[in-house]
Amino acid sequence: MTDWIHRRADTAVTAELATATGQLAGIRLAVKDNIDVAGLPTTAGCPEYAYLPGVDAAAVAALRAHGATVVGKTNLDQFATGLVGTRSPFGTVENAVRPGFVAGGSSSGSAAAVARGDADIAIGTDTAGSGRVPAALHGIVGIKPTVGVVSTAGVVPACRSYDCVTIFAADLRLAGRAMGLMAAGAPARPWPADTRLAAPPNPVVAVFRALPDLDPQWRSAFDATVDRLRDQGARIVEVDPEPFLAAARLLYGGALVAERYSAVGEFVDAHPGAVDPTVASIIRAARGLPAHQLATDQAELERLRVSALGALAGADVLLAPTVPTHPTIAEVADDPIGVNSRLGTYTNFCNLFDLCAVAVPAEGTGEIPLGVTVFARAFEDAVAFDVATTICATSATRALPAAPPDTEPAWPSAIAPAHELIVFGAHLRGQPLEHQLTGLGARWAGQVRTTPRYRLAVLDTAPPKPAVTRAADGESGTAVTGERWLLSPAALGRFLAALPAPMQLGAVELEDGSWRTGFGAAGAAAESARDISEYGGWRAALAAGAVG
Repeated sequence: MTDWIHRRADTAVTAELATATGQLAGIRLAVKDNIDVAGLPTTAGCPEYAYLPGVDAAAVAALRAHGATVVGKTNLDQFATGLVGTRSPFGTVENAVRPGFVAGGSSSGSAAAVARGDADIAIGTDTAGSGRVPAALHGIVGIKPTVGVVSTAGVVPACRSYDCVTIFAADLRLAGRAMGLMAAGAPARPWPADTRLAAPPNPVVAVFRALPDLDPQWRSAFDATVDRLRDQGARIVEVDPEPFLAAARLLYGGALVAERYSAVGEFVDAHPGAVDPTVASIIRAARGLPAHQLATDQAELERLRVSALGALAGADVLLAPTVPTHPTIAEVADDPIGVNSRLGTYTNFCNLFDLCAVAVPAEGTGEIPLGVTVFARAFEDAVAFDVATTICATSATRALPAAPPDTEPAWPSAIAPAHELIVFGAHLRGQPLEHQLTGLGARWAGQVRTTPRYRLAVLDTAPPKPAVTRAADGESGTAVTGERWLLSPAALGRFLAALPAPMQLGAVELEDGSWRTGFGAAGAAAESARDISEYGGWRAALAAGAVG
């Protein structure tokens, strides 16, 4: 196998796994070899380019700090230039589940290592789809975050403006946990104050009106995936694919490729025999591009971006096949540029438009499941994650189904700006006013209880609402069950501004001794409300017929 370029000794890995602590203790980590790991050479798929870093890349350092153990450095399309996994002097990476077929690239070795069970998670990079194409072709998960929220410090650049650090795993839960730790470790781009922290219960999912080049069997499987989402309550809308596909073509068909020459062009020119011929042709082609052409193409890209995002107005996410087909290694050898280009049909536009994406396997046909990608706007990573979770949970071919969204928060909610809100009645999940929270992108984060110092009453409103008040010193009280929600600062502000009298927000003491922002009611209204403290919570009171 040519999945690995450098692999640590099994004895060293085993010893480190045995003593690891933290959220990722016992997790084996593979690292794409354009990302620094202290003490292991970084080659970017080119032996003559190799150097020995003294410190870990920021993303690697974050995962190791939480207990992950590095197994080694994985093979890749040289200088992260390719979507096939065949452009490496260390050898072609063969697909782990379909011998004779490509592994996808450029993060070929990282995906293959996870698919073969040699690593639990793997770091890749993604500029045009390198963190999603290999995931699709191996039936695993690939998360590409919003550009810039994971630091690229210690990563050999491909196109600095669009490069992202990504994660591969067999399980969406584990991938999300690892991505969150990488992003929290060294965020390079601040989250907006109005970030949505969850998808709505019934998301609007956009799909392309036409899917050019898609394998006919996979088209049927893709349609089945869309139907399952519809059955789960999603509303499906069709959009014109042309601005997206035009941007995909612009990535390599125009002057945007100049960034690749800026990154490693001088090395390629100075070492002509060290570089894969296809990689060299792509990078050198950018050498003589005039600056005015780059400016023209950047203006065209912005026009396409505005058009594409306009088409998505009203939609929460875009769903598309990750790749249109799965070529053999021989087919790539016969047409290295053309086949590679087709693999990027539904991936190239993502980073150019500043979208985030989650690639997951869906129920397919034949030897490998269909890979689909959920795209969302910049910083709406949690929205994409939630819809991807639904796809994983409803796919009959998913070996390791993701946990329901309410058992483990989506990764952005741990690092995006968020405020907690404790609710006790009509805003509980399934209750009449839940939509006021979900409509603001709030995320349910579990059940809580107060200290036994509170009283619960029911207000005569429509719908009925709780009045939670703190018992005076010396008075008896009870512990009241509630729920914890996470909202962005802007969402909490909008929620508070719309809060009707006599409801109000104030500090509530939970049973763990912490104080959180929670619902209460103005004193006079609470005093005249009917006491239902004996039930200890709104749901119990509802079940007993004490509310209404």
